[in-house]
Amino acid sequence: MDPRPEIDTTVPHSARVWNFLLGGTDNFPVDRQAGERIFQSFPGMVDMARRSRQMLTRVVRFLAAEAGIRQFLDIGTGLPTMDNTHEVAQRITPEARIVYVDNDPLVLVHAKALLTSRPEGATDYIEADVRDPEPILAQAARTLDFGEPVALMLMGILGLVQDYDQARDVVRRLVEPLTSGSYVAVYDGTNDDPAYMAAIEAFNSGSGAVPYTPRSPEQIARYLDGLDVLPPGVVPVTRWRPDPGPEGELPSVACAGGVARKP
Repeated sequence: MDPRPEIDTTVPHSARVWNFLLGGTDNFPVDRQAGERIFQSFPGMVDMARRSRQMLTRVVRFLAAEAGIRQFLDIGTGLPTMDNTHEVAQRITPEARIVYVDNDPLVLVHAKALLTSRPEGATDYIEADVRDPEPILAQAARTLDFGEPVALMLMGILGLVQDYDQARDVVRRLVEPLTSGSYVAVYDGTNDDPAYMAAIEAFNSGSGAVPYTPRSPEQIARYLDGLDVLPPGVVPVTRWRPDPGPEGELPSVACAGGVARKP
């Protein structure tokens, strides 16, 4: 039996801070303190977290219902919350297979919640770092068939790779083995809101956590170089194929994303 992973409760972790901002309870005082600091300097952070999560739900729904995708590799999944990738996908296609990847031991502790697949499908969990793609792909192959299309989900994770060229290289290495007809979905915080940038800078300098680097929408779009980007392109998460409703009610948040298909 694998030993229980050690959880460092003295340093905030992005997955647990995000869980706090989404209203979850799987976090520690140090994570709540970091989240409160962000919220105090940028109250819009909670709305941004929720709007980002809503985009993930819409993306998975599109990929499963319209694009016919039956396999998902979700890297940087974070802690379980409502409408996890496998729940959304398997509501539409029960046979969907999902592999989650994260490097927070607390997520591993809660993996049982993530691994409740429908019997027709499958889920798996890998404890790994996005900066080391090859072991992720090797372990994911236990559950996913890379001879068939896969949806690669990189939602809010690439900002944790501080060097932009390295982040782009990570995406390239993850996409390279995917077959034609696979999809890549990304979103990340953007550097075009001074209040958000100030909050992130305070978090990076004062929390001890892995720094997060917001980037421009143009930089985020470059993660999808060489792929066929679906309309409406890389846009604020609220504007990516929103559910029907008055367009005027869609705020523009400091987080942008998009979806692309591998030719």
